[in-house]
Amino acid sequence: MWFFIFTKTRAMAKKIAIIGGGNLGTAIAEGLLKSKFSKPLEITITKRNVATLKSFEQRHVKVTDNNSEAVKQSEVIILAIKPFQVNDVLNGIKKELGNNKMLISVVTGVTLNDIKGIIGEKTSLFRAMPNTAIAIQQSMTCICSDKVSSAETKYVHDLFNHLGRVVTIDEKLMEAATILAACGTAYAMRYIRANIQGGIEIGFDAATASIIAAQTVKGATELLLQNGSHPEQEIDKVTTPKGCTIAGLNEMEHQGFSSSLIKGIITSYKKIAKD
Repeated sequence: MWFFIFTKTRAMAKKIAIIGGGNLGTAIAEGLLKSKFSKPLEITITKRNVATLKSFEQRHVKVTDNNSEAVKQSEVIILAIKPFQVNDVLNGIKKELGNNKMLISVVTGVTLNDIKGIIGEKTSLFRAMPNTAIAIQQSMTCICSDKVSSAETKYVHDLFNHLGRVVTIDEKLMEAATILAACGTAYAMRYIRANIQGGIEIGFDAATASIIAAQTVKGATELLLQNGSHPEQEIDKVTTPKGCTIAGLNEMEHQGFSSSLIKGIITSYKKIAKD
């Protein structure tokens, strides 16, 4: 399967409505503001309890509890709600959707066909799976689409590329992307936490161990992203014969480090596939 990574460019400004001002919806809004992809007045966020969005309102982002009005006034709609809310929300806004709109769903487990079954075929549809690092422009976002133009594709990729990195995948892999990219944040955090605990045991205070562990992981990932190398290539550079690194790695493998991580990923995937 082919996939593409897009570089950052500034697309033509469009008004964006984020339907759902929860954790992911507000993280997307934060990323759009910090990256300057959108100006505050170009963004509308909706939520039943708009009082929780006061910080955005203070920055001149439009805040409302009226989904239909937000969609009517926008060209791009990002659907960031819970799966069980999709039917009611889409039925509430479908009359405002049309050929001049793009709908981007970041809802887990809801397919493009599910959405088309509610709103019809008239609106360009994308599915995107970002992670919470989108708030600091460091998300890994996987995207798929159906019957969209090259200009629309460029815009959507440009949007999410301003918020991190983007890959195009087949829709059948979207649940797997949820596990690897979204749940993967938690897996990485758990490794860092264990690293911190180990650091404390060998003599560091918690604050220092946290900085060392987090920056080391950041540096390791940048080596892979910037060099395009395989993890084993970078591991070879720090494992000398009879050294402490290989001794530690071998002990981790004896204790099931890699196998437990792989089993965890597969267990998470089976859970999302079942549900």
